Amino acid sequence: MTVLVDTGPIVALLNGRDNYHDWAKATAAGLDAPVYTCEAVMAEAHHLLSGVHDGSRQLNALVDSGRLHVSFRYIDYARRVHELMSKYANVPMSFADACLVTLSETLGDARVFTIDEDFTIYRRKRNRRLDLIMPRSPLVSTAARAAARRSGDVTRA
Repeated sequence: MTVLVDTGPIVALLNGRDNYHDWAKATAAGLDAPVYTCEAVMAEAHHLLSGVHDGSRQLNALVDSGRLHVSFRYIDYARRVHELMSKYANVPMSFADACLVTLSETLGDARVFTIDEDFTIYRRKRNRRLDLIMPRSPLVSTAARAAARRSGDVTRA
């Protein structure tokens, strides 16, 4: 199954001081390469890693090695991205999140590797839930875990 990665796990993986570093590292080790993402996630990750020694270099190395594949062209899906951001404006949905949800729609049965609880709210076309890879952690709210268990659709690593 194809795996899409959000900003949080990328930053956690490359920043040893991040609260989710151990989880991201262990989870990433169990994933088949390549993992896919979008340019918006790359921009967010580069920004957040700017204060981490070699953070951007390590991120670039993931792309150069082929382990991380940037496979989304915003201009090709702009209308859908805008539609999602408008639909979830009350959350609010970030540009990167809208790009990942749209990418998941184009790739079929993709799973989203994320720390962001907002992905438990978002829906793909035809009101389909996203298949998520998320941490089991006190940092993830009890309410979000309970909602995920009730819906039976979220995989928590």
